[in-house]
Amino acid sequence: MKRGNFIVNPQVAVAIVQVRSRQVHVLGQLSRPGNYILEDTAARLTDVLTLAGGISATGADTVTVLANRGGKIERHEIDVPSIFHGGDPAMNIQIENGDTIFVERAPVFYIYGEVQRAGAYRLEPNMIVMQALSLGSGLTPRASERGIGIHRRMPNGKFVKLEAKLTDPILADDVVFVRESLF
Repeated sequence: MKRGNFIVNPQVAVAIVQVRSRQVHVLGQLSRPGNYILEDTAARLTDVLTLAGGISATGADTVTVLANRGGKIERHEIDVPSIFHGGDPAMNIQIENGDTIFVERAPVFYIYGEVQRAGAYRLEPNMIVMQALSLGSGLTPRASERGIGIHRRMPNGKFVKLEAKLTDPILADDVVFVRESLF
């Protein structure tokens, strides 16, 4: 421009208002999924989950982090509650530019029949039939404790019908049913 004599001895001042080059992608079952700017150079997993409003009620406890380290993608499966409950604080890994955090839907089971509230419920670790029934607000007066069964999908994709005891484990996608008592 100086050669054309438009501006003679120009002076330019640049002020950086916000650095947007350090972004992380947060996807899945969170309150506010989206792209977030890493303002802190030492951002940790829990910091980014907090920015996104935390894991939603339908989100799983395990978070997948795809970390971009020098052009190589590293996959980390992190159990978030274990960071806080006597687990390893080192699992609260540092999040860097280009990383992706994904929270899957929590596993569920279904309950129907002679229960107060039929429906789909979040599967908690080591859950048994008795706990599943309590989530359904218990049995109706017409229910039979001996008439509890589970429809379970087997690895081959077929469903099997199992007679259940109150202490039997519940697995992801199980369908618990409670029959009506004959007397």
